[in-house]
Amino acid sequence: MSKLAFIYPGQGVQTAGMGKDFYENSSLAAKIFDQASETLGLDMKKLCFQENDLLDLTEYTQAALVTVCLAMTKVLEQEGIKPDITAGLSLGEYAAIAAAGAFADMDAIHLVRKRGILMQNTVPAGEGAMCAVLAMSAEKIEKVLESIPDVSIANYNCPGQIVITGKTGMVELAAGRLKEQGARRTVILNVSGPFHSFMLREAGDKLAEELKGVSISELEIPYITNVTAQKIENAENIRELLARQVYSPVRWMQSMETMLQDGVNTFVEIGPGKTLEGFLKKIDREAKVYHLSTWDDLKEIVCLKEKLQ
Repeated sequence: MSKLAFIYPGQGVQTAGMGKDFYENSSLAAKIFDQASETLGLDMKKLCFQENDLLDLTEYTQAALVTVCLAMTKVLEQEGIKPDITAGLSLGEYAAIAAAGAFADMDAIHLVRKRGILMQNTVPAGEGAMCAVLAMSAEKIEKVLESIPDVSIANYNCPGQIVITGKTGMVELAAGRLKEQGARRTVILNVSGPFHSFMLREAGDKLAEELKGVSISELEIPYITNVTAQKIENAENIRELLARQVYSPVRWMQSMETMLQDGVNTFVEIGPGKTLEGFLKKIDREAKVYHLSTWDDLKEIVCLKEKLQ
């Protein structure tokens, strides 16, 4: 029996204009944007649809992306296409949990707004950094990092693409050491903080307090958590896992392996871009991946409904 997964991207895929065609063509999608604007006191249409200087700032990016992803998800579900399981990369995990039924949409959007502010402001600018390491195994990277303090793996994206995180000087030292040990390239990323590092433990603790005030329902379907890459089928650990996720590695490669082993053979990447397909194809070249980032994509997916279900 085939299984369908909805997967959601993380920060970095945002683009001006995202979701605009859904707003214009679907009252259900428009309602998500309008409710998000009211909930956050932000003009989500202006933030998402127009060129502006805020969209790439973490404290705005996160709410914008989750709003877009959930608006798209609602339209897809209205068409009768529903997943067997969900997952999201870092920020995308909130959309995945909402799609799995544990979060109300506005609670997910409210939480990522708080999360974005905490992640933006916990570490002073310049003190932390992230670096992509290409064409080197996770095991070799882990071995090199054993001798370098204050640096750890932030993202296990796919074979050959790992991201490290930590204190700026130590990340730069690690980048050089990894090149010496055989990495094809190391690229310091243009990000505003050392995401998914021990330096964000304070942000995780503060987010845990925010999570205490949010209602969590029983999951209607499972989702895969970034923290352990395991399938979550009951809601009791969601708060703890999301708090830990802020300062723990994102085990995306392992999460996709868990899905594939569970029998998932078709994926719909919901949100801007095709980043997750790129990762997935390096994990399993045969995986079927569809995209929902434009209204035209929706038409294509609906036409393939019988194959997806």
